[in-house]
Amino acid sequence: MEKMEDGSKRKRMTCHLLFCVCTAAIGSLQFGYHIGVINAPYKKVQAFFKNASLERSGKAMDDCTVTVLWSFAVSIFSAGGMIGALCVGALVNKFGRRKSMILCNILALIGGALMGLSSACRSYEMVILGRLVIGVFCGLFSGLTPMYVGEMAPTALRGAFGTLHQLGVVIGILIAQILGLEVLLGSQSLWPLLLGLTVVPSILQTVMLLFCSESPRYLLINLQKEDEARRVLVRVRGHKDIEDDIQEMKDEAMKVAMEKKVSIPELFRNPIYRQPIIIAILMNLSQQFSGINAVMFYSTEIFINAGVTEPIYATIGTGVVNTVFTVVSLFLVERAGRRTLQMFGLGGMAICTLIVTIALGLVMDPCAQQAENPCGGPVVSACNRTIEALSEGSKTSVISYVAVVAVLGFVASFEIGPGPIPWFIATELFAQGARPAAVAVGGCSNWTAAFLVGQCFPLLMNLCGPYVFIIFLVLLVFFFFFTYFRVPETKGRTFEDIASGFAKAASSGHAQPPHLEGGVSLPVSPSEKMQMVEFFGPDGAKSGPNA
Repeated sequence: MEKMEDGSKRKRMTCHLLFCVCTAAIGSLQFGYHIGVINAPYKKVQAFFKNASLERSGKAMDDCTVTVLWSFAVSIFSAGGMIGALCVGALVNKFGRRKSMILCNILALIGGALMGLSSACRSYEMVILGRLVIGVFCGLFSGLTPMYVGEMAPTALRGAFGTLHQLGVVIGILIAQILGLEVLLGSQSLWPLLLGLTVVPSILQTVMLLFCSESPRYLLINLQKEDEARRVLVRVRGHKDIEDDIQEMKDEAMKVAMEKKVSIPELFRNPIYRQPIIIAILMNLSQQFSGINAVMFYSTEIFINAGVTEPIYATIGTGVVNTVFTVVSLFLVERAGRRTLQMFGLGGMAICTLIVTIALGLVMDPCAQQAENPCGGPVVSACNRTIEALSEGSKTSVISYVAVVAVLGFVASFEIGPGPIPWFIATELFAQGARPAAVAVGGCSNWTAAFLVGQCFPLLMNLCGPYVFIIFLVLLVFFFFFTYFRVPETKGRTFEDIASGFAKAASSGHAQPPHLEGGVSLPVSPSEKMQMVEFFGPDGAKSGPNA
């Protein structure tokens, strides 16, 4: 009975805790909003680029120049994200978690104002600069939200709350898709308002943050303010039995005090941090190199082939699937575990990618992308083939519907694991001293991968057509086996417990496997001659690859 009461205490969700984590997730919502908002009005914005140039010089830009400028405006968002992600560590160490989020909203106000006033000022440069500033803002929040939420949440709810970042992202994308409809804000006259609307949630979040608590871990470990940390813990936990939490933080604080400050280069030099930072980087790469952007790019054409007359509404439907399965992940992550959901998601995506590749190869006109290329790219030899064998409507229809189901299955699988988990995995693998630097590296690798996909995908698409998905299929299989052999389960483990496991593995060297409290020797990875870290649940059950 006492154990049950203790368990319910650890899983208690107070109003103040919910208020704090939901306030932080507004930054995630803005991140998602700016991913999705740029797609709906792109033809209107491109027309504005051309008209603004005509008004200045008396000569309109050619289509190729407009396309290049537009691509630059889209991709500079990811470049800004890389810059923002790298600055997370320095910002939170100097100002703390809560104040850093308040300061970041200044960037959102500047970026929103630049984009919102661009049409009135007849300056397409303001759109591009605004996208850069907003990118920096989103890069910062891609690290700030998971870090703050992870440090505020009790261990038993950390995974579920960690999923809130991705939930905010997908809700933001869905809101952008809906508001981007022609009948709402996606019209010729209202698109600047659509882009500049970000100032509203920024002001709202800034006001709400004034009523949020600072992270108790930051207060005790970084600032040595134990009394204040106790007050915050009592408020967010809803009870006064916080001695276990305080003691765990004190143990971690002692270790942090004995170590020198962990910089980004130190993460790669020190063997204690090397394995977890590699895991954090590859988990983030698995999110962007999974092919999610490629599938979303092709989704409109897939829906049209399936006979959907208004593909924009089908795209919104995909956004709904995104949101629903992120909620599903939120409820499953503390039951099934991070590692299991990551593998389930990657495996499901690999199967759906194979189906989409076959379906698109059968129904898609390989010349379509070439015809739409305004810069006159070379026509690939595949354009000479015919698809007369599939000219029968019924056959094409069946294949197209299979492709639609595969797209929805791919999106659902992504949101079960590879969507939400990489965002908060770095916050779990590292103790307080190394966490800011690790979050910065993980976030930067995510944004860099997004930038590379954005730059390389159009070229690969022109070269490979629908068979571009084979590249992503190979990557998905690689990430699946990497997760199986290298990623430990962190469900139910404290930050200090997880960090200690990696430290023991590193200190034991290669001669003999490390031992964890309550566990047995760790196996050596069959793929590499390097120790693997396994963790054990509170009941002593193994949670590694051979569990």
